[in-house]
Amino acid sequence: MLDFELKENYVFSDFIRLIAFLRSEKGCPWDREQTHESIKMNLLEEAYELYEALESADEDHLIEELGDVLMQVLFHSRIAEEAGRFNIDTVSDLACKKLVHRHPHVFSNVNVSGSDEVLQNWDRIKRLERGHQNEHSAMSGISPALPALMRAQKIQSRAGKIGFDWPLAQDAFLKLQEEVLELKDGLDNDDRENIAEELGDIIFSAVNVARFYDLDTEDIVLKSCEKFIRRFEYMEEKAASKGLRLQELSLMEMEEIYQQGRQDLEGKEPQFHIF
Repeated sequence: MLDFELKENYVFSDFIRLIAFLRSEKGCPWDREQTHESIKMNLLEEAYELYEALESADEDHLIEELGDVLMQVLFHSRIAEEAGRFNIDTVSDLACKKLVHRHPHVFSNVNVSGSDEVLQNWDRIKRLERGHQNEHSAMSGISPALPALMRAQKIQSRAGKIGFDWPLAQDAFLKLQEEVLELKDGLDNDDRENIAEELGDIIFSAVNVARFYDLDTEDIVLKSCEKFIRRFEYMEEKAASKGLRLQELSLMEMEEIYQQGRQDLEGKEPQFHIF
């Protein structure tokens, strides 16, 4: 029967034993009940929380979230080990072999001119590993499970590598403007299906503009979300200072406070463009 020794400080091997103990009869009923399927969304949540920690530059928060992501890896590995399929050593072995194989410029006699060629070799080796060497499409291997903006950026990057790309950022911007005009046609005709299609094309085209400036679209949209939250909370605070709830204000009143927040929070001049 598994046991776990409590300590003042733990190391990686303790982490592995702790997960095994929690899954044992002496451990936790909830942990024992979990399957790959039941906890698969937890990994996504923890990955995004790790992303947030990286953005915050808070080292303690970063350490905590790295641990939470690592726990997910160990948990899935333990579930597989109990089923007699593989364990964390199997995962580590494959990961190390893959890294060695994808770094021939380090572990073999391949010469590279710099980081760009390293990435080109990495993509080529990755495609060969996954059996895509005989597939005609450069899009092979782009996971459909990726967040939409990230997937769009990868798709466009792959297309760009074979020369199917706009010459200049300005050209990509003109395409974005074209898509906006097509959306207007859909709106004028109240064509819901067309509106949905054109909105998708606008977002896809906006991602392309961002790519020309090496901007991470997931990152910049997240920042826009945070900016909106700051301004919205500013509105709530201003309304509360007058003894009001935000929903008691008119849209015009809310817009005025929102635009004032642009100036107070970010030093930007108010823009009353909604009405």
